[in-house]
Amino acid sequence: MIYFTSDTHFGDPRVLRVDRRPFRSVAEHDEALIRAWNEVVLPEDTVWHLGDFARGDAERVEELLSALNGVKHLIIGNNDGPATLAAGGWSSVQHYAELVIADRLLILCHFPFRTWNQMGRKSINLHGHSHGRLTPAPRQFDVGVDAQELRPVTLEQILARRRRRARKSV
Repeated sequence: MIYFTSDTHFGDPRVLRVDRRPFRSVAEHDEALIRAWNEVVLPEDTVWHLGDFARGDAERVEELLSALNGVKHLIIGNNDGPATLAAGGWSSVQHYAELVIADRLLILCHFPFRTWNQMGRKSINLHGHSHGRLTPAPRQFDVGVDAQELRPVTLEQILARRRRRARKSV
């Protein structure tokens, strides 16, 4: 299974205040996100983390990566420091990626795009950065934990959620 997530901000006290995440402490926040991740991701699954993984030194970042299930790829976010980028737990580290899943081209970047590769051919842009605050655009999805119930999600889950919202608004 392939999962997507973003903006976990492990170890970053700002998310408790700025993003109003429902935790009393950073330790409680980190434990809850690790638990939520591991409830859905199996060790053999693949996870694309679209940036802003963690704040902390190399030892803390490596500890977090080893606590999380899955084969992990990082799409670099604006808050990913040297310790995160150099951590040994990533299968790849890059600013941008394109994947094909179920005959759909996925464009992965930390930042949402206004336009993207093969947009006119129904490609999909998955991003983070906006913490669930952007108005949804066609075929563009925020995979950040704030927009996805604090856990990684599959493409199928992302598309099903959008279809449910569309039916409710009719």
